[in-house]
Amino acid sequence: MTADDRRSLAERLKGIDEIECVTADLNGVPRGKVMSGAGFLEGRRLQLARGVLLQCMMGGYPPARYYGSDDGDLALTCPPERVFRLPWSETPRALAICDAEELDGRSCGLSTRSLLRRVVEGYAEHGWQPVVATELEFFVFERHADPQQPFLPPAGLDGRRECGHSAFSVSSNNGLRPFFAEVYRCMEALGLPRDTFMHEMGVSQFEINLLHGDPLQVADQTFLFKHLLKEVGLKHGLSVVCMAKPLPHTPGSSMHIHQSVVEQGGDNIFSSADGEATPAFFHFIAGQQAAMADFTLLFAPHVNSYQRLCHPYASPNNACWSHDNRAAGLRIPASAPAARRVENRLPGADANPYLAIAASLAAGLHGLRCGLQPSAPIQGEFEEPEALSLPCTLHAALQRLKGSALARQWFGDEFVDGYCASKEMELMSYLDEITPWERRVLGTQA
Repeated sequence: MTADDRRSLAERLKGIDEIECVTADLNGVPRGKVMSGAGFLEGRRLQLARGVLLQCMMGGYPPARYYGSDDGDLALTCPPERVFRLPWSETPRALAICDAEELDGRSCGLSTRSLLRRVVEGYAEHGWQPVVATELEFFVFERHADPQQPFLPPAGLDGRRECGHSAFSVSSNNGLRPFFAEVYRCMEALGLPRDTFMHEMGVSQFEINLLHGDPLQVADQTFLFKHLLKEVGLKHGLSVVCMAKPLPHTPGSSMHIHQSVVEQGGDNIFSSADGEATPAFFHFIAGQQAAMADFTLLFAPHVNSYQRLCHPYASPNNACWSHDNRAAGLRIPASAPAARRVENRLPGADANPYLAIAASLAAGLHGLRCGLQPSAPIQGEFEEPEALSLPCTLHAALQRLKGSALARQWFGDEFVDGYCASKEMELMSYLDEITPWERRVLGTQA
């Protein structure tokens, strides 16, 4: 930071003693250290073990060979514009969204934020700037202490729990107005722009649309918003859940990614001067189709992700594309030519926003560079061609990613091997447990 940066930041952080310095691990979980406000403003170096970026969901790590046998340090660095006062904190506190860099200043191949930056730089080589927006769905449940029991929606103002007929309702009966009032207040304080908000189709399920913009900024905003949701939920005695499929017989939660590409400082390259779709538009779609099967594990990273995708209502597990058909994995929303875009509907709410956006944009750029041509669009009810089907289990997606030359070309061997090693640990941990279904159905019959 320059001296002016330091003075400006010191003014913003007056009264703050601690700063949460975090970066996203492979799953998008904030990991890092808490630093004193004074140390941060002095520019004191903050370091973090490389292995933390591959920490799996149970808390363990793959073998050290995947992140360097010495498990050496990375440097956490953060410019002033990514430091935020935390409006939900009872005591003055701040959060810094950091880059994880090698000690010599090179970007770290295990950092998902760095991977996204690398993809964006790939577009810049052609004079292009990708533009994205995310739609994040999530569930709000009452406090949940026993993982052996199902999630429950909060009791409403009439004493009843929601039972599934409140989709798209604007009623205040769910009793969540105070929670959402604080969510909105915190978003405004953090500079997180929101577009639309609604009650989704699931029981106590909601969706918020973040405004379109620069991919790194939108990924930061999505990462910060998910953290905000959980922290504000805790204050209100609620569990906010971004699992892909927390309830049976209920729609899952997605993180749709809307994508377009503009000439730097110019127009949408997907639309010509007469408003028609350009060859670049079709190349981008074809790139998405070509890469979606290889990249499925980056969009659907957990065992639970495939619970959402194997019940495919509005959660399509295919690489088909269509004009305004929600059964297609790639939907072209109805829009004016200037807003022509491709919506990737595969990612779940459980995906790491940096990694999901990086993978989706990398796929599109692959199509643009290679001049690929898409399949014919589908409309109405359809049966997906086998060539456009995607892996439907974590194991199948893991094998596809592990053997993908395209993934290794874009994200590097170090990341692909480390990511797959961590996911193998999560899969084996899951398979080590016997589920209630197995005991109930098979226990007296098999």
